[in-house]
Amino acid sequence: MTTSSRDANTVDSIPPLARLFPLGLQHVLAMYAGAVAVPLIVGGAIGLGGADLAYLISADLFVAGIATIVQSIGFWRFGVRLPLMQGVTFAAVGPMIAIGTQHGITAIYGATIACGLFMILVAPFFSQLLRFFPPLVTGTVILIIGLSLMDVAAGWVIDGAEDGAADPLNLAFAAGTLLFIVLVERFAPRALARISVLLGLVVGTLAALAVPGMVDWSGVADTAWFGIVTPFHFGLPTFEIASIVSMLVVGLVIMTETTGDMIAVGEIVERPVGRRQLADGLRADGLGTVIGGVFNTFPYTAFAQNVGLVSLTGVRSRWVATMAGGILVVLGLLPPVSAIVEGVPRAVLGGAGIALFGMVAASGIRTLAKVRFDNRNVLVVAVSVGIALLPTVAPEIYARFPDAFTLIFDSGISAGAIAAILLNLLLNSRSAKERYGADPVVGSYDGVRSTAAIALVSSEAVGAGLTPVRFRDESGQELPAVDKDGNPVDAHVVAPEGDPGR
Repeated sequence: MTTSSRDANTVDSIPPLARLFPLGLQHVLAMYAGAVAVPLIVGGAIGLGGADLAYLISADLFVAGIATIVQSIGFWRFGVRLPLMQGVTFAAVGPMIAIGTQHGITAIYGATIACGLFMILVAPFFSQLLRFFPPLVTGTVILIIGLSLMDVAAGWVIDGAEDGAADPLNLAFAAGTLLFIVLVERFAPRALARISVLLGLVVGTLAALAVPGMVDWSGVADTAWFGIVTPFHFGLPTFEIASIVSMLVVGLVIMTETTGDMIAVGEIVERPVGRRQLADGLRADGLGTVIGGVFNTFPYTAFAQNVGLVSLTGVRSRWVATMAGGILVVLGLLPPVSAIVEGVPRAVLGGAGIALFGMVAASGIRTLAKVRFDNRNVLVVAVSVGIALLPTVAPEIYARFPDAFTLIFDSGISAGAIAAILLNLLLNSRSAKERYGADPVVGSYDGVRSTAAIALVSSEAVGAGLTPVRFRDESGQELPAVDKDGNPVDAHVVAPEGDPGR
């Protein structure tokens, strides 16, 4: 890149329209499958029909466009003014389904509006709370979100079968869609690989057209070409205290997720995000969430896949995100687009959902890769994931508890997030670190790694269990350290004094 072209490729530069539109469309395609998944999940779980589901998708796209424009352009103290795309967060799926099932859809929007206002109010102070959300907590929560949503993907494949068994044809379409996504990732050009999930949905749906009755697009002909997304479409919001508390936990997760994305994109475009810019971006998230509640859609956050697209394309202009936001607004005003999405076969959605939700879980694992896994951190992840998955494997486990309890713990995601935060505070407190120091203290629950966890090559890798180690035999004699091929390696023993058997 020459000096002149580098000067033209800044955050505030505006590319020519001939480049601006395709670059913006590329961002829309990269996020589209994830953006429409949440209304399909939540709407289907609380029993909405085809027309209402189509409206949810329209409202989602419309508000996602507005939120993206606010975040990229910015006004007053709202918007980080960076190339960030906004979309509905998966973190809110579980809590919203629990709220909608118990109190109706209007309670979802009351809790969403309250969550957005909360985010706006606490945005200036959130930087002080970041210590409660280290990679250990955020990675665990993202992993929990992905694992919890696998139940949704399975439900799409089963497609309402009373005995819970998938029809072989549905399973074949789900598997075929998933296989196509994998093949696109392996063999297609990089630009197409970025939209592999969307391509899987398109190709799977086209293939399903050959099966009579599998694709239902009857509602497309009944929709107007142009429609207005109206406030409070499903009625005025209702405000339930337990529902609001559940969504406030989601709000904290959203702000943590957005913080990471804003810092990452700031580094990519060489405009570091300071505390003031961070607060402005979090306020924009809150405003987008409030608007979402008003227009009967859901909480919004930055989409990480679009951060990766900024890095891939090397285009730094925030006006590309603005163009993408404008495209989303237009799509939200075209009901046939939403009706087409609503008619995609559930089996095809299930196959794509396995990949999509698996990517969410994998993102959590990638975040956890930054963590030094001593035994306390292992326990934080293990207990949090275990608590979160209880409602998934045993849906009636909290059936005898009060509504206020089940709204928080029945979703799994909220329960897992709370557990991760509290366990991290308990097990990684200053007093705990001073007590144990560098000794990983192998607990009885660490049966998989056993004593290997305390015999590491270096203190920096304490608890990793992945590096060459040296052991002592029963007499205390050091055994030679070798790698997996039997070759000698340099190593030393990390063991408490006076414990030669370890």
